[in-house]
Amino acid sequence: MRRFHSLAGLCAAVVVLFMAITGAILSVQPALEAASAHAIGAMANVADLAGKVAAALPGVERITRSASGMIVAYFSNGNAHEAAQIDPATGAVLGAYEPSGFFAFITELHRSLFLSDAGHAVAGVASAAIAVLGVSGIFLLASRMGGWRRLFAPAKGTGPQRLHAELARVAVFGLALTALTGLYMSGINFGFVPDGSSIGFSLLPKASGGTPVAIDTLHALAATSLSDLRELVFPAKGLATGVFTLTTSAGQGYVDPTTGALLSFKANNLWQQFYEAIYMLHTGQGVWWLGLMLGAAALAVPAMVMSGVVIWFNRRRNAVRLPANAGWRDAETVILVGTEGNATLSFAASLHKALTAAGQRVHTAPMNTLRVYPNAKQLLVLTATYGDGGAPSSANRFVARLARLKATPAAAYAVLGFGDHSFAHYCAYADAVENALAETGMAPTLPFATIDRQSGQDFAEWGHHLGDALGVPLMLAHAPARPRTQSLVLRDRLDFGVEVQAPTAVLRFSAAPAHRGPLQKLFGASKLPRFRVGDLVGIIPPGSIVPRYYSLASASSDGELEICVRKQANGLCSEFLHGLAPGDRIEAFVKPNPDFHPSGSRKPLILVGAGSGIAPLAGFVRHNRRHRPAYMFFGGRDPQYDFLYRDQLTAALEQGRLSKLDTAFSRMGWGGYVQDRLLANADLLRQLIAEGAQIFVCGGIDMARGVSAAIDSLLAPSGMSAVALKAQGRYFEDAY
Repeated sequence: MRRFHSLAGLCAAVVVLFMAITGAILSVQPALEAASAHAIGAMANVADLAGKVAAALPGVERITRSASGMIVAYFSNGNAHEAAQIDPATGAVLGAYEPSGFFAFITELHRSLFLSDAGHAVAGVASAAIAVLGVSGIFLLASRMGGWRRLFAPAKGTGPQRLHAELARVAVFGLALTALTGLYMSGINFGFVPDGSSIGFSLLPKASGGTPVAIDTLHALAATSLSDLRELVFPAKGLATGVFTLTTSAGQGYVDPTTGALLSFKANNLWQQFYEAIYMLHTGQGVWWLGLMLGAAALAVPAMVMSGVVIWFNRRRNAVRLPANAGWRDAETVILVGTEGNATLSFAASLHKALTAAGQRVHTAPMNTLRVYPNAKQLLVLTATYGDGGAPSSANRFVARLARLKATPAAAYAVLGFGDHSFAHYCAYADAVENALAETGMAPTLPFATIDRQSGQDFAEWGHHLGDALGVPLMLAHAPARPRTQSLVLRDRLDFGVEVQAPTAVLRFSAAPAHRGPLQKLFGASKLPRFRVGDLVGIIPPGSIVPRYYSLASASSDGELEICVRKQANGLCSEFLHGLAPGDRIEAFVKPNPDFHPSGSRKPLILVGAGSGIAPLAGFVRHNRRHRPAYMFFGGRDPQYDFLYRDQLTAALEQGRLSKLDTAFSRMGWGGYVQDRLLANADLLRQLIAEGAQIFVCGGIDMARGVSAAIDSLLAPSGMSAVALKAQGRYFEDAY
């Protein structure tokens, strides 16, 4: 489905953009016409209006009323044919009417590109493409969000992915309506479906031939409401048997100018009624607010096309190539991969390379290609979990295919799950795959294992165990390509916690001055990249190409990049950072962390951090300029030595940017941990959560688990839990 969606989008991008932009322009026309139309007053029937117009414009030939309510009279003035807008309340002439040349041009451009039938065909193809993109896109979005029930949950992913998802949720139904109605109208143009217009009168009736009476006394016209009028055509001058042709919303008939009788009337058939409904839904004519809504949906298309192209390009750029991939019939080891964004595939490629180097014939493929492998001794499954515990796109048919196999795929198997422990259903799909394979009777080569946040160290350890089980030396050194970095210079630092054996430093960096070459003189000095509080900075320590990530306590608008780093024993990067002096440089890059940002609402924030994990939370408070209710719970060892951000938080309390600050210091006599302070404030937290509060937890993994257990405990009476809050997009963890 994703390939199909991408292919349709890429092939039709230009014409879809063109049709969306011209359609958005045309969507304004019904609203403009409705704004310029006058309301129907005391003159509520066609006879009164026609009489007034005939008196004011003796050469009137026909009167039309648009769906928006605008009334226009067309009349002859000598040898000239003119048009005037009519006030429906009084029948008075408001002024000359001149149809918009601009909208006429855009209309023809939108319908046919001025290419006659070929242009109509292009427009039809564009409508079909938009329909295909809308339908396939909404299915993909539901899959990505974890099911239809979570279709409108907070979107996750990179900036382009979130933008694409948000716009799709807002615009998809309007775009689908426009596309399907446009496709139907294109079918009418080529005669594929009827519009009912060919079904008319077999013989034009004739008038009685007497002396015409005053128009405003004609009974059939007096019985027709002005709001139902579509067109009234006057009899041709000098033709004694001429009749009025009356077209209404219900059909078409003829009126005798002498007797006022309705000579005959043909009601709209079902196809005509259906066509009028489709025309209204497609153009918004007669329902101006619908037109504006459809136009707004169309305006989302350019941004969706651009973000979609970026997503496709990034996916292609991150694609992994597999040299020396053996055929599935000959392979003695098969690696099946379940991935959504190719990250898991990159680990599989490292495993593939190592096993191939060890002399094995290895076949690597998506999990959805599962079959019986006649020579395979080992089936190794590496899979991520997608959305709310679901399968990634390359693995969503694996379990069903496994159930249909008439033999076991291989002699033995091992499953390695990839995920992020902060998600409610951490590696849930990998666990389901493990259970499904176990039920086949195959022997497990290794126990089920997981890799948290793409840890290269954990992957290498798993590879060591796999090598022992297979009897081959296996060194898995998964080294991603070195990312592009920028030089940052340390501006200043604050040190804490040495006295309590928890050395922690707050480090503030600025962009390193660039070499003043011609380009720098022209475009200015280096600047910090754009980032928000809660995003991540990847820092590459000397002697390594693997970045270490730290949560940002500042935003680029602050003019500095701030992190808080706890020194870890034998920690390559943390020891490097703690050894920096002002003026020293680092190589770093910013990585968006879209799943760790407060929403833009005014609902309360509950901020829970321990040690250096307080950094992004303090940043949230610093940027709480709208004085959103914010409750901070912080855990340390001793308030004298490691009360990080004490002065900032105290000032925030005084300024109203922080509503409450509650602390726990484990080495004090009254000690305890941050989760204990949560339980002590159970009533307050239950109230805040009932009000829709968001919870942000940052710090060590053990602390995060303790906080989750405390939240479960205090919410138990209400039937809620941390897992339920995560599913609602209200509980966020950044734990390590």
